[in-house]
Amino acid sequence: MALVLIGSFFLLLLLDVPVAASMGLSAAFGMLYGGFGLSSVATVFYSAIAKFTMLAIPFFILAGVVMEYAGISKRLVRLANAFIGHKKGGLAVVTVVASCFFAAISGSGPATVAALGGTLIPAMEDDKYDKKFATAVVAASGGIGMVIPPSIPFVIYAMITEVSIGGMFIAGIIPGLVLGAAFAITAILILRKDANIVVRPKASARERWNALKDAFWGILSPIIILGGIYGGFFTPTEAAGVAVVYSLFVGMVIYKEIKIKDLPKIFKKACESSAVIMFIMGAAGAFSWILTTSGLAGILSRGLLSVSSNDAVLLLLITIIFLIAGCFVDSASGFYLLLPIIMPVVNSIGMNPYAFGVLATINFAIGQITPPVGSNLFVACNMADISMKQLVSRVWPFMIAGVIALLVMTYIPQIITFLPHIMGMI
Repeated sequence: MALVLIGSFFLLLLLDVPVAASMGLSAAFGMLYGGFGLSSVATVFYSAIAKFTMLAIPFFILAGVVMEYAGISKRLVRLANAFIGHKKGGLAVVTVVASCFFAAISGSGPATVAALGGTLIPAMEDDKYDKKFATAVVAASGGIGMVIPPSIPFVIYAMITEVSIGGMFIAGIIPGLVLGAAFAITAILILRKDANIVVRPKASARERWNALKDAFWGILSPIIILGGIYGGFFTPTEAAGVAVVYSLFVGMVIYKEIKIKDLPKIFKKACESSAVIMFIMGAAGAFSWILTTSGLAGILSRGLLSVSSNDAVLLLLITIIFLIAGCFVDSASGFYLLLPIIMPVVNSIGMNPYAFGVLATINFAIGQITPPVGSNLFVACNMADISMKQLVSRVWPFMIAGVIALLVMTYIPQIITFLPHIMGMI
């Protein structure tokens, strides 16, 4: 069974078959080999996505697309620029700060890059920033979208491990800010000796107030979503629906940048993104099912535990596994592929499942700026019209900063669990 399942998976990857299709096909081969019958593939595929909590994913995706069309991103950039844009390298820090704000709306790394890159990359070029560096900052900062709630990977992780989505959301706030701080400090250190950068004049109090008023409705979105969840007004799935209604209201009534004629293309874009994620989850769910049912996951878990009896060593080994996986697969595929193997190990060393979920997500966030399958890199390259090779040469300092932040939180998990414990979420 191991040879059929794992062997066919890696063979299909070598043949350049997409990861989701490789997982689905290898799961089908494994089920046929195990005597389950071909009809089991459809049943397991459907059961992996036919869950009420899964509705949160297409709704959050739709809310993010609507907010993008509503002009939220440019207002958030203007707000951040008004407060910190006058510092040397301030526009790079503005990129990180704006990404943190937009992450709390979109919940997606590539969506954050797409929404902010079109505004910020040209703006940094105008201020004499190196174009490759500007693109690297946008690509790296987009990964924060996976960590700051509402986060689509958090929803997937919570569904697989049966932990609270609300608990995952609150656990991701401080780590997301830590990751943002790591990227901002890295940008400042890189730019500190660059004499070509134009320093913008300091915004007046009136300009700051106007920027705050203009961005107010965008800032209010995550407050409504998270406040509603933690206040007990609605579940995370219902919150996703509320986010869609609110974003449409802001875009069509408040900012008036969305017209009725724009709705078809907005829904089309959201449907395409949702369909891709749901297909990945269905195929990955089938792979995970046969991996667990065949007993292979248990064998691999016990093999991993036998490597060392030292919890610190096991944590480092798990981190390396997730970092490597993040270089090749997206978070949804990675969770379904690795969690059946890794979670027994995590439970055996007594690690908090919420802390581990955040750390695993950060691994995949770093993977979004790591070749060869860094989704943020591809989006940023297309927006800036530069090659992958040029971008990778400038993004590696942010990869290192992300890994350092990850390791700090891995061995000091109280950074992650502090806020949820205070709020009684975990």
